Amino acid sequence: MGTTVFLAFVLVMVVVIALAAWLRIWTGAAFATLGLLLLLVGFPPNPWLEMLLAVCVGVVIGLLTGFLVAKFGMPSFVVTLALFIAWQGVILQLIGDGGTLGLRDPVLVAVANGNMSTLGSWLLFLVAAGGYAAVLLTRQVRRRKLGLVAQPTGLVLIKIGAVVLLAAIATYVLTLDRSPGQIRIAGVPYVVPIVLVILVAGTYVLDRTRFGRHVYAVGGNREAARRAGIDVVRIRATVFVISAALAAIGAIIYSSKVGSVSPSSGGGNTLLFAVGAAVIGGTSLFGGRGRLSNAVIGGAVLATVNNGLGLLGQPASVVFLVNGIVLLLAAGVDVLSRRRSALAGR
Repeated sequence: MGTTVFLAFVLVMVVVIALAAWLRIWTGAAFATLGLLLLLVGFPPNPWLEMLLAVCVGVVIGLLTGFLVAKFGMPSFVVTLALFIAWQGVILQLIGDGGTLGLRDPVLVAVANGNMSTLGSWLLFLVAAGGYAAVLLTRQVRRRKLGLVAQPTGLVLIKIGAVVLLAAIATYVLTLDRSPGQIRIAGVPYVVPIVLVILVAGTYVLDRTRFGRHVYAVGGNREAARRAGIDVVRIRATVFVISAALAAIGAIIYSSKVGSVSPSSGGGNTLLFAVGAAVIGGTSLFGGRGRLSNAVIGGAVLATVNNGLGLLGQPASVVFLVNGIVLLLAAGVDVLSRRRSALAGR
C-alpha cells in the first residue's frame, strides 16, 4: 500500500467503526474492528484470513455508504456511483495502472473453479432437498393447524417433487466427468453450496426475524415505518452493510473465476447484472417487495441468456440488446403490477 495509503486506510476504518457504534450496528462494528486488527497485526499469506479481510473491508465500505445515505441524507444513487468511481481509483493505487494481481493460491482458485466430490455432491443434494421439503411441509401443517389460509396439500407436494427432481437431475449432470482433457472434472462446484448457505440464511432473516419485517416495512413506506417506531436510519444503514458484505463475497468468487484482480475488476456488466438479476426475479424497484430466491432465479435467467447466446455464436451486440430488452420488460411488469395493485386497493 505504501505508508500514506496504509495510514489513510487505517484512519478511515477507525472512523467507520465509530460511526457503526453511533448507529448501533454492532455486528458491522465487530467485523470492521476485526478487519482493522488483521490489518494492523498482519499475518503471513493465508487464503482464509485474506478472504475474511476482504469481507471485513466490504463491511467497512457498507458502513460508510450506509451512513452517508441513511444518516447524512445523501441520495443513494449519487453516493454509490461516486464511491464506485472512488474504489476504482483505490484499485489503481494498489495494483497500478495496467497492472494485474494474479491469484495462485489453490484455495483461492478453488472457490470458483473447484468441485465437491461425487459423494459430497449427493450428500449436499440430500441435505438441501430434505431441508426444503421439511420447511414446506412444516409450514403447511402449522398453517392448517392454526386455521390460516394455506395452499392445497397436493400443490405443495407437487412443488416439492418438482424441485427435488430438478435438483436430482442437476446433481447427476454435475457429477459426470465434464473435462475435455486428462484431468477429471466432476462434482457440484463449491459456488453452489456458498449460494445455498447465503440463500437460506438471508431468507430466514427476511421471513422469520423482526429485522426482516422492518426491512420490508422501510422499503414499502419509510415514513409509515418511522411513525410505527422503527429505527429507519439503522435499518437502511444495516442493509447497505449486508449488501456490501455480499458484494465482497461476490468479488472473491469473481476474482477466483478469472484468476486475477485488475483495475477493470468490478466494471463492465457487473452493475447491469446485479440490478437485472433482482428486477427480473421480481424485486420491486419501488421497494417493499421481493425475495432472495427471486434474485437467484433472476441471476440464473441472465446467466442462461448470456451463455445460451454465446453458445449460439451471437455477437456481443445481440447479447446486450437481449439483456436490455429482458430488463426493460421486467421493469415494465413491475410498474404494471404496482398500478394494478393500487387500483385494486381503491
